[in-house]
Amino acid sequence: MSTSNVLYDHPGPRAKVRNAVLSVVFGVALLGLLYWIYTRFDQANQWEPRLWEPFTRSATWTQFILPGLWATLKAAGVGMLLSLAFGIVFAFGRLSDRWWISVPAGMVVEFFRAVPLLLMIFFIFYGVPFLIKGPVTAFWAVVIGLTLYNGSVLAEAFRAGIRAVPGGQSEAAYAVGMRKNQVMRLILLPQAARAMLPIIVSQLVVLLKDTALGYIVAYPELLQRGVNDLAANYGNIIACAIVAAVIYIVINSLLTWFAGWLDRRTGVRAFRVPRQTAPVGAADSTPEGGATVSEPQG
Repeated sequence: MSTSNVLYDHPGPRAKVRNAVLSVVFGVALLGLLYWIYTRFDQANQWEPRLWEPFTRSATWTQFILPGLWATLKAAGVGMLLSLAFGIVFAFGRLSDRWWISVPAGMVVEFFRAVPLLLMIFFIFYGVPFLIKGPVTAFWAVVIGLTLYNGSVLAEAFRAGIRAVPGGQSEAAYAVGMRKNQVMRLILLPQAARAMLPIIVSQLVVLLKDTALGYIVAYPELLQRGVNDLAANYGNIIACAIVAAVIYIVINSLLTWFAGWLDRRTGVRAFRVPRQTAPVGAADSTPEGGATVSEPQG
């Protein structure tokens, strides 16, 4: 059983023909758009070999692109872990029965969702040092900004996912003696996380791309090193932007593929039914929810 079987009705003959026609039309339109872009760039001499030749040098990759990529992945990785932790904690806080926990948690989430991420990174880097009487590195300014903004969005996603879990799940857990924090951690959160996996992955992809906003505090991520700095040396900003875009697409595609693989793995485990072994000499019986067929004897 899969979620797609529940949420998606298989098209009939007419719908299949219509979908095929629309796919061809949009495919031709996309090819036409790409060809138009290619010709416009060609007229501007953007395909000249001299603009792309720097990417054949190892120094271009070792001094600009790979260090920028590593800085991007490092900030994104730490930001993802902290954002998930932030989202879980504040989702639980918003669902608390105690108003003195749920109200402040809701205010924090709504505040950081409303503040633009660029402004948040700028304030953390330039404003927080006046409060703590010490400097904040560009890395932590980017990571903290990503954590506060994306963690707040994930908190709302987790809260919606937990509320979407059928009430019978928590009632059954309370009936066997579980406490509320156990019900949240062991029953509701795992189901909500799996149900909200597409939204979680989409937000993590947004987080990865938002590392590019680190340029405001001169954080040497992929956009800064692989586009701005590299183009300043070779004067090929369009070529640099295309290469950086391809790298972003590959990374985000891998992240989406991993999420799909994880969803399939957890789906298989969730619907796997353990075999029931009958005692030796016991009469044939039909287990609940299934059927067994015995071969005729003799």
